[in-house]
Amino acid sequence: MRIFCLIILIVITILEIGPVPISGLLLIWVVLFRPLWFYELVTRIYER
Repeated sequence: MRIFCLIILIVITILEIGPVPISGLLLIWVVLFRPLWFYELVTRIYER
């Protein structure tokens, strides 16, 4: 799971170079809609 998260963060960082701020839009979407996958990801990260 850590490898997957790292790969996603690298992709977002590479896309950030472009003119559209991807991470800001992604965070606004997560805050507004609170998707289940995000909650599960956070619980998996902090359960250890």
